[in-house]
Formats: sequence, C-alpha cells, structure tokens
Amino acid sequence: MNAEEVARYLREHPDFLNDHHELFAALTVPHPQHGGQAISLAERQLHALRDKIRALEVKLIELIRFGEENDDISTKVHRLSVALLQAGSVDAVRATLVDALRNDFAVPHVSLKLWGPGAETPEGVTAMDCLPVSEAARRQIDALRHPYCGAPESMEMAGWFGEAAPHIRSLALMPLRDGGAAFGLLALGSEEGERFYPEMGTLYLSRIGELAAAALAARAR
Repeated sequence: MNAEEVARYLREHPDFLNDHHELFAALTVPHPQHGGQAISLAERQLHALRDKIRALEVKLIELIRFGEENDDISTKVHRLSVALLQAGSVDAVRATLVDALRNDFAVPHVSLKLWGPGAETPEGVTAMDCLPVSEAARRQIDALRHPYCGAPESMEMAGWFGEAAPHIRSLALMPLRDGGAAFGLLALGSEEGERFYPEMGTLYLSRIGELAAAALAARAR
C-alpha cells in the first residue's frame, strides 16, 4: 500500500485507531517545532489542538476589538444625531457637522456643498458652500449609490477643501438626498492615503450622510 491508500483506508475506517489504541503510544512523528525530535501520535495531536486554540484566541481578540470599535462609532453617530436634532438652522446644521466630524471622528478636513433647495438662503450659504460644483461633478455625485472612498478623481474634488487641496490624498464623498436627486454633498478629506480607501466599509458613512441630508432638508423647508 502506498501513502494515499493508507490515508484513504484510515478515512474509510474511522474505528481502526479505536480498535488499535496501542498505536497511539507506539507510533511517533516529528515534533512540529523541533524537527529532529520524535513524539507520540497523541502528543502530536495535542500540539495541533493547542495551535487551533491559539488561532481561535487571536480571532476572538480581533472580534472583540472590532466590536468595541463599532460600539465607539455607534456612540459618536448617536451623539451627532442628537446634536443635529437640536440644530435650528441650515447654518447650525453645517457647524454641527463640521465640529462633530473634526473633533469626534478626527476627520481633518470637512466640506459641505449645497446646490439644491436651501442652498440659496442667506443662512445656508458660507464661503465654502459658495465654491462652485460643476454640472459634471453633480451628475457624478447624484449617480453614487454608496459613499465614494479613495483618492480624489479630479482637481475639482481636491479643490473642495480650499487651501488644503494640494495635501488631500484620500476622501469620502456622501451624496445628500431628500428622497430623490442629490441636493448637496458632504466630503471628508485626509492627508493620509489610506484613511479613506475603496475597500473600506461605508455603513457608518452612509448613515452620517443620511442624517446630514435629513437635517439640512428639514431646516431648509
């Protein structure tokens, strides 16, 4: 019998080792960490189980860390929601967004662009809001079904962050909608190329965009 036939026989006869338990003590295999040392089959199985336990412990620690990070982000999103409910005007909503994103979420650059209802009202227009958004960019933003994350695709996108434009290496774009076409854009920028990357999760970004859009639309009516 060759090695494959032996392996197949053992798979097809799982009771073989139970019927010949003395083999556990008689058979030896190389130590997984010290190749020159021989250990019993039972001891080798113990090493394998320990390796699996260590791998599971690492996975558990990782899951706990992710859970704690999500809890922290959820708390910040809730705090932002409460603050937006208390904001009494478009200008107050904008100030609340910028303050929360910069201080609570540690986003260094925030830009809010409005071109729909409410953008023309005196309290809704700021120096940053007045910077034009091209028709092509508006169509691109309106076509987004999920937040865009990645490097700026054009000079115009980087330009939305004013004097910081030359230093923007990654950004997140969230269209602001009021049931239909986008009426504005919430843009987050960073000098770090990996802060906002294409493969990152966008669940919380989507929720922040929806909260911002609802607050702005309600104050503009």
